[in-house]
Amino acid sequence: MFKNSIRSKIIAPLIAVMVIAIGALTVFAAAIVLALTLWFPVFQVQRSSMAPALRDGDVVVFVTPGGVKRGDVVAFYQGNQVLIKRVIALGGDWLDIESDGMVLLNGEPIVEPYVSEPSAGGHRAGQPLQTPDRQFFVMGDHRRTSLDSRNEEIGFVHQNRIIGKARLRIWPPDRLGIVR
Repeated sequence: MFKNSIRSKIIAPLIAVMVIAIGALTVFAAAIVLALTLWFPVFQVQRSSMAPALRDGDVVVFVTPGGVKRGDVVAFYQGNQVLIKRVIALGGDWLDIESDGMVLLNGEPIVEPYVSEPSAGGHRAGQPLQTPDRQFFVMGDHRRTSLDSRNEEIGFVHQNRIIGKARLRIWPPDRLGIVR
């Protein structure tokens, strides 16, 4: 009887401490997951419009934007979808897309090593336009298949619609690396 009394005095508090510790760890883990989801959203690429930089099925970690610049790959809301495109022009920039697909930014051709093949400018070809303040002109790297700012359905992307900038491809493992 004496042994049972000692066990109950030792084991009961030990179990209580373990329950409290497990509860605290669970709350801590949930807070970490929530924070990572807010600051480092993860998306799977659904189409080939960003090939070859990003391919269908790639899983990419984004960071909340801290200043979007030309050339950044961004995720943004378009209706009930998330699209991933490259920023071509910032607010105030003048943009022209020639009939052969050459992109002129503020009157100068831009070098785009990430473009798989140039594509005609669509309805905006040969019509210089200025990007409004706090908005971006975005295009996919695979220009022939990309639904992007050249299309009136997408148009300019306001900074409030930007979810984040692509930073790290985490899937598939053989393509693990920084997104450029």
